[in-house]
Amino acid sequence: MEDIVCRLASGTESLEAIWRSGEVALLIDPDARLIPALSPAAVVDAIIAKRNLGTHRGMAPVTIALGPGFRAGEDVDAVIETSRGHDLGRLILKGKALENTGVPGELGGQGARRVLHAPVGGFVRHVREIGDIVRTGEALLTVGGITMSAPFDGLLRGLIREGMNVPKGMKLADVDPREETDWRTISDKARCLGGAALEAFFVVRKRNN
Repeated sequence: MEDIVCRLASGTESLEAIWRSGEVALLIDPDARLIPALSPAAVVDAIIAKRNLGTHRGMAPVTIALGPGFRAGEDVDAVIETSRGHDLGRLILKGKALENTGVPGELGGQGARRVLHAPVGGFVRHVREIGDIVRTGEALLTVGGITMSAPFDGLLRGLIREGMNVPKGMKLADVDPREETDWRTISDKARCLGGAALEAFFVVRKRNN
């Protein structure tokens, strides 16, 4: 993404080599068991699960969480607002973010309709690819043998990996009605939240020192 490479690490022993090459290392650790061994300067919970799955202030000198489900000053050091609007990216040092509405933020006049969820559990097969311009009713993918179609004209900006066995209700695809959107670059929201996380790190570290 934007000339930044993220490389899958086979284990902790391969992290240093990836970092030395100037790349971002991706280490799969679903239960966060490797955090003590890594001794990071900060832990950022960006799972966006809308609830706390176990993140706590004892994990690192600075702990940051994105979105609802956390209370700054108790669960973590800082919370970042993820809801679109005037407060998007706001740094919260005491209290919590807005509660989850369950409705995706509006883009180009479309809100909930732009995100497709699995009507049944099953394996995903692609019909179209990320970046494709699609028209209303065109098949985008199948899940459990059921075809899912474009709800309106737009650009297929998000698409879950092919071959995954997903549960019913899981988010599978995102259609952006703004066909001119450059899907190969970081979104405005992601850029805002990334900058907010960096700001939170420096603010909390200065306060703690």
